[in-house]
Amino acid sequence: MKTQTKKLLKSLENKNAMKMLMPLNIQLFSGDQNLYELKQSLMMIGQQLKKAEGEVTAKASDPTSNPEDIKAAQKSRDDLKLRFDVIKQQHDQVEKEVKAKLDANKGLNAIDNPQQKVIAAKASLVRSTMRGKAIDADIRAALGDDAASGGGKFLPKTVSQDVILAPLAKNPLRGHSAVTQITNLELPRLSFTLDDDDFIADMATAKELKAKGDTVAFTRNKFKVFAGVSETVINGSDADLVGHVENALKSGVAAKEKKVAFATSPKVGEEHMSFYSTENAIVKVAGADMYKAIKNAIADLHEDYRENAKIIMTFKDYSDIIETLANGNATLYTAQPEQVLGKPVIFADAATKPIIGDLSYSHFNYDIGETFERDKDIKTGIEQFVVTAYFDHRIKLSSAFRIAEVTPTP
Repeated sequence: MKTQTKKLLKSLENKNAMKMLMPLNIQLFSGDQNLYELKQSLMMIGQQLKKAEGEVTAKASDPTSNPEDIKAAQKSRDDLKLRFDVIKQQHDQVEKEVKAKLDANKGLNAIDNPQQKVIAAKASLVRSTMRGKAIDADIRAALGDDAASGGGKFLPKTVSQDVILAPLAKNPLRGHSAVTQITNLELPRLSFTLDDDDFIADMATAKELKAKGDTVAFTRNKFKVFAGVSETVINGSDADLVGHVENALKSGVAAKEKKVAFATSPKVGEEHMSFYSTENAIVKVAGADMYKAIKNAIADLHEDYRENAKIIMTFKDYSDIIETLANGNATLYTAQPEQVLGKPVIFADAATKPIIGDLSYSHFNYDIGETFERDKDIKTGIEQFVVTAYFDHRIKLSSAFRIAEVTPTP
C-alpha cells in the first residue's frame, strides 16, 4: 500500500478529528452527502482494504493455498482499491472546496473596520456573480441582506441603497423629488386632508382628486443597467472594483430616471412618468418670451404650490434670458438664478420646456427585488455585471406644476 494511503487511513482513524468534523455538516454541491460522510466511507473502505491486503499476503505466504484462492484475494483487494480511489478523489475535491470557503469566510470576518468589510463583501458579490458562483450567506449578512428577501438572486440592501438611494448629480431631480424603496407603494395625493373637502381652494386640484382619486399607486417597470467589467478590474483591488461597478450602476440608474421624467415621446407604458406626457396634462402657460412665460407660470400656480416651487430648465434658455435682460450690463451675469427668476433653478438639458412646480409631488419609487446576473459583450469581450431593477415615477398632482412655453405676439 502506498505511503500516502497509509497516512490518510491513519488520520481517518483519529476519532477526535472525526468528532470535530461532525458539527460542521458541510454539504456537497450535489446530493445529500457531506464531507464527514465521505471521511466515514474512506475509513470503512480503508479498513477493509487494509484487511484485504493482509489476506493477499497471508494467502501468498501459505504453501497450502492454491492459485485460485490467491487470485480471488487479489481481485477482492483490487475492487476495494478501486472504490477507495474513487471516493478519495471525491473527498479531496470536496475538502479543497470546503477549505477554500472557510479561508474566504475567515478573511471577511477578520476585517474589523465596518466600512472596509462592506467594500470587501461588495467585491466578493461582484466577483462571485461574474464567475457564476453562489453568494455566501456571510457576504449577504455583511451587506445587510436578510431571510425576508428570499435569498438567491436578490440584491443585498447595502448595494441596493448605495446604487438607488444615494443622491446622484447626474440626475438633476435627485435631492428635490422624493425617492423611496418600498414594495407596492401607495401614497395620498395630498399630504394631509380635512373632514371638510371644501378646504381645497385650488379648484384644479379638487377636480384632479375627483378624477384620479385620493391615492396614487406605484407600479413595477423593469429596466436593466449594465456595468462593463474587465478581467483586470475583477482581479484588482476591492475598492477599485466596487467603485467602478457602483459608479456605472449609479450613472445608469440616473440616466434612466432622467430619460423617463423628461421624455417628450414616452415609451408605451411609461407615459405617466413624463412631465411632458398628455396623460399628466400639466397646464402650459405662455408668454411673449421665455422670461415672461416663466413668470406667468409661477404666478399661475396656486399659492399652496408656489411657495415651494422650483424651475427646471436648460442652461441655454437661462443664458438667453440673462442676455436679453442684461442688455450689455455685466452685473446681471453674476447674479444667482433665483435672484433673476424669483425661484430656485435646476438646470437640466433634457427640460426642453421649463417646468415650474413643487417637486415634492414628483416621486421615484424602487420596488424591492433587484436581481443581478452576468452577461458578455461578444464584440468587445468585456464581461457585464447586470442589475435588473423595478421602478416608477409618479407625478402625484399635475396641478402642482406648470410648463412655460413661448408664444410670440403677432
